[in-house]
Amino acid sequence: MRTRRGIAVAALLASIVGGPQAWSLDASTLKKDMIGQWELSTTERSKTCVVTLKGDATPQGLRLELEPGCAAALPFTREITAWNIRGLDIVRLQDAAGQPVIDFTEVESGIFEGLRQGEGIYILQNLAAARSLAKSMDQMIGDWAMVRGNGRPICGLTLTNTEAGADNFQVFLKPRCDAAVEAFKPTMWRLERGELLLLSANGEVWRFDADDNAQWRLVPDSADPLIMLRQ
Repeated sequence: MRTRRGIAVAALLASIVGGPQAWSLDASTLKKDMIGQWELSTTERSKTCVVTLKGDATPQGLRLELEPGCAAALPFTREITAWNIRGLDIVRLQDAAGQPVIDFTEVESGIFEGLRQGEGIYILQNLAAARSLAKSMDQMIGDWAMVRGNGRPICGLTLTNTEAGADNFQVFLKPRCDAAVEAFKPTMWRLERGELLLLSANGEVWRFDADDNAQWRLVPDSADPLIMLRQ
């Protein structure tokens, strides 16, 4: 899928040469890209809903279908009756009057974010990619070791699938951890845009990136890196 940024630049250049036709070409491309099955979810998929975006028009906009469990998982979806494209890069899920229930913009290829005031951020992403992420999260659950770059273990911890609010899950440290880890004392974890986040009760966050060896390294990297290894 082309990124919206690339499409926007192309549309701007085309508008200089071709005038008003440029916007319609861009909107048409975005519409075509969006047709299919998508997952609407909270940021870390603790609540999900499958949305099928279709290309045929209705009096309210473009047709869509919501799976039966959507209203229970995400109550605001009860208001959604159609979808549409607005501007150069906005995917709108709207009500019967054409008003936005939530607007999404692309933040990564195939991943869109939308904000509902008072509720937070929601994610719209390709259904197959979302299910792949779910598999990745399942693979994270279990026992891990924190080690230094020389292989010296400094702590053990367990990532669980027990919800801890705000799309986080509980994490537990094992006894006899390094003083720095004890001081941080993470209580929650989540996956976010390809990173593993450990969060403490006071809001401190440690971010880990996966390297080529399927290890997770604390970022930014250092001369004495902190690495998480699956046990």
